[in-house]
Amino acid sequence: MHPAVLLIELGAIILGLGLLGRIAGRYGFSPIPLYLLAGLAFGHGGLLPLDASEEFVSIGAEIGVILLLLMLGLEYTASDLVTNLKTQFPAGAVDFVLNAVPGAVAALLLGWGPVAAVVLAGVTWISSSGVIAKVLSDLGRVGNRETPVVLSVLVLEDLSMAVYLPILTALLAGAGLLTGSITLVIALGAAATVLVLALRYGRLISQFVSSDDPEKLLLVVFGLTLLVAGIAQQLQVSAAVGAFLVGIALSGEVADGAHTLLSPLRDLFAGVFFVFFGLSTDPASIPPVLIPALLLAVVTVITKIATGYWAARRAGIGERGRWRAGGTLVARGEFSIVIAGIAVTAGIQPDLGPLATAYVLILVIVGPLTARYVEPIARRLRRTRPPVPATEAPVEASTSSEG
Repeated sequence: MHPAVLLIELGAIILGLGLLGRIAGRYGFSPIPLYLLAGLAFGHGGLLPLDASEEFVSIGAEIGVILLLLMLGLEYTASDLVTNLKTQFPAGAVDFVLNAVPGAVAALLLGWGPVAAVVLAGVTWISSSGVIAKVLSDLGRVGNRETPVVLSVLVLEDLSMAVYLPILTALLAGAGLLTGSITLVIALGAAATVLVLALRYGRLISQFVSSDDPEKLLLVVFGLTLLVAGIAQQLQVSAAVGAFLVGIALSGEVADGAHTLLSPLRDLFAGVFFVFFGLSTDPASIPPVLIPALLLAVVTVITKIATGYWAARRAGIGERGRWRAGGTLVARGEFSIVIAGIAVTAGIQPDLGPLATAYVLILVIVGPLTARYVEPIARRLRRTRPPVPATEAPVEASTSSEG
């Protein structure tokens, strides 16, 4: 293909991402569904397939996954992760059981086998940190009492990726029990080592990477991330886990500076990733899986609301705050697509990609709506219930009317 055609296609893709992002920002919703729809429109079987730029977009998509996980790691320090593990582990366990199991059961009922069940369990389990953070900001709930509970659940999900992704990678590679066990031990060992080093020598690591020159800081952090991600992938651990661990190891001003410098790159390549996932999905393959995706979405909307409600109740939050926490956790997005994308690349069950695309499209739209309206609906339904006789009325906690 002529280089001019490649440049035209790449220019059109990046310009399109910018315009779609502007449209999403104007109407106050996540651009993820628009990126996925754009990929469907210009992929194989779409309106205008792109051929020349497919290889470049594929590489850009992989960088997008790496940057998503790096930025996620930069959000948390090692001490934050350890604290959350100790205090919020029960909420994480409930979250896993209620939201991963439906995906696994759905895959088995569809006859896709155990490997696809592990993949779909991850797709339905992980909430979208990016979408939820934006929703909390848009609704002015950052300072609410239930917000730390929501963030704790998200942190535990994110940390679980360091264990889940190596297991998934080993399964997709067709590794046997011994090879898979070795891969998992390496991944867990690497995660534990990074946490220990970050706790004890975090300042020294950050000082080594630190630079007053933004250009040098950007090059060092980005280069180190790609290097570690590549080594991790060579060891069959997952490039995403490697990037996540690099983010955890950096802290303080270095993490803040790297976050500021890398955010535009993250947004660009993450957008390319979502477009690439859409490009690799034939639009004609979505209608046959639309009903299963819709049913799975309905079930996991209920289970996520139940997760948030239980976690907030355990933390002593009032009833209104419990419903808000549950409704906020519903959105799925970037990491569900990352998990499905890894499986699609490995050539697992062909219907998995279309189902994941339809599922995420549904919940990335429904999520902000549940965050806004679940609590008012629950309050209205409670008011319409017939009054309970005074002799049988339960004693209400004083916090039940406060969020």
